[in-house]
Amino acid sequence: MNVVFGANGRAGGETARALIERGAPVKVVVRRPEQGERWRAKGAHVAVADLYDTDQVARALQGATAAFLLSPPPLAGDPFSQATQLGEALAEAVGRAELARVVVLSSVGAQHDAGTGVIATLHTLEKALAGTAPAIAFLRCGYFVETWSEVAEAAISEGVLPSFLDVDQRIPMVSTMDIGVAAARLLTEEWQGERIVELSGPRDWSARDVATAFANVLGHPVEPVLIPPGQRHGILTDEGVAPEVASALLGMYDGLASGRVTREQGTANWRGSTPLQTAVKRIVAAVHAAA
Repeated sequence: MNVVFGANGRAGGETARALIERGAPVKVVVRRPEQGERWRAKGAHVAVADLYDTDQVARALQGATAAFLLSPPPLAGDPFSQATQLGEALAEAVGRAELARVVVLSSVGAQHDAGTGVIATLHTLEKALAGTAPAIAFLRCGYFVETWSEVAEAAISEGVLPSFLDVDQRIPMVSTMDIGVAAARLLTEEWQGERIVELSGPRDWSARDVATAFANVLGHPVEPVLIPPGQRHGILTDEGVAPEVASALLGMYDGLASGRVTREQGTANWRGSTPLQTAVKRIVAAVHAAA
């Protein structure tokens, strides 16, 4: 049995889907019972657990062979202290479950303990989980292409793509569709030891590349627009992001701009197959479906 946490999120959902497509047995773990209904309809088992509750996580992992673990997006409070708590809870639960394989969703740049904003929380998680299973992989992903869905409405209606990234800086990006495929592969193949796998798309992309993909999908020009650093915190908090979380998120963009958030030498580098325009087309379709 493969246990997938975060199945109602982007990466967890794609991992569960990829496992189901492989014909592998899947148990998804959700926060509320009603969130599991659509997964039951797909043939998955469902468990309910809070990731920060060791006992609940251990029960969800009982009888499993492999598990996909992740850190939920921070919503409020101090993301860095929360990462320590989460790491301790998950490490104990994995130890109790005696899993054969664990895949941990991480990020490019997680080799650093500071200077990367919210990505440093994943450094903490990696350190906490290291050595907790005979086979453990830290899947360090690039910037999610699907993150651009947060500004897709502006691209559709106004022809602009607001960006916290320098519009011409190419960075590792990856579609969550490729993350699901990579995670399912690591969960179902036989291997031993600790692995760091850095995952990005077919090539590195910039905000300008993303804007071009939106333009091609929409059939009208889309211009990337860099949001000045001094305006970013206010924009996030106006949208309801907690101040501490906003600061941690913006630290990630500072790390990307400085080049600190980058691949670590000596690790495995995998590239997914999903073209940028394919991922953007799905983003646009989702926005239209929700309208």
